[in-house]
Amino acid sequence: MPEREMGSLSPRGPPLSSPLMSAPSPAAPYTVAALYQFRPLGNPAGLREALLNLGRRLELCGTLILAPEGINGTVAGPREAITELHAFLLEAGFDRLEYKESQSAEKPFKRLKVRLKRETVTLGVPTEPLAQVGRYVEPQGWNALLADPDVLVIDTRNRYEVKAGTFQGAVNPEIGSFREFPAWVNEHLQDSRGRKIAMFCTGGIRCEKSTSLLLGMGFADVYHLRGGILKYLEDVPVEESRWEGECFVFDGRVTVGHGLTPGGGEMCHSCGGPLTPEETRHRHFERGVSCEHCFAQTTAEQKASFRERQRLYERGTERVG
Repeated sequence: MPEREMGSLSPRGPPLSSPLMSAPSPAAPYTVAALYQFRPLGNPAGLREALLNLGRRLELCGTLILAPEGINGTVAGPREAITELHAFLLEAGFDRLEYKESQSAEKPFKRLKVRLKRETVTLGVPTEPLAQVGRYVEPQGWNALLADPDVLVIDTRNRYEVKAGTFQGAVNPEIGSFREFPAWVNEHLQDSRGRKIAMFCTGGIRCEKSTSLLLGMGFADVYHLRGGILKYLEDVPVEESRWEGECFVFDGRVTVGHGLTPGGGEMCHSCGGPLTPEETRHRHFERGVSCEHCFAQTTAEQKASFRERQRLYERGTERVG
């Protein structure tokens, strides 16, 4: 039986997708759509081919991941193209998409990639997000959980994402990838089984799996931020926000702030980490080659290779991905 709604806490409710689509401005001609849905796919390869054909015709860019358990990804294109993609996915049976839009002044990806994988987001251990997930907390109710001293709030993202920004008081597991999260839970949360635990991530999909993981391990009081950080930054006024910094995103914008406006971050294309404007002025920063965090981890030969890659990229001749 579905759990009843309680204040701003809700069970698996209606999808975040809406017929009210955001309108691009002349200064931001690209609409960026972040989406996912857990839904059994009988023929992921066939859907991949259809999406690639559609993407070529609509001149979409970004990455979509198809797995037997569903779809996950971020794509961008002109307003009309994203609207047509959304309609295609609805027609294909993705009628409960968790779906968010924002805008970008620059093309945020080089091209479209549609990948077949075992999981929509790789945790590496079995979970059942279609059968059980934590209680959703709407963005408007998230601050109350953050302020509750009895709630353990956990950031499920990778350490380089947390570096760009996080919620006040949140625990940072310091993981290098989502695959490391189950081991962190086993090592650090065994004494917290009786506590209320609330988790968050960028768009929500990692928390579908992390909360399902904890429930499967016997944790009972588990919550997660509906729509992730992106929905919080979109819905919660900046003067009420408990968010500190910017939110790392997996596209050319690197980070976004409140209202999902592009942030001031830049990515190191050697190690993949986000950099603040101050870090791009460090003596070890060379665009496409190194930053202060990875300079000592690569050889002179590797740096020369990265330098050539950057030269080709700036000429527009490199095929990325």
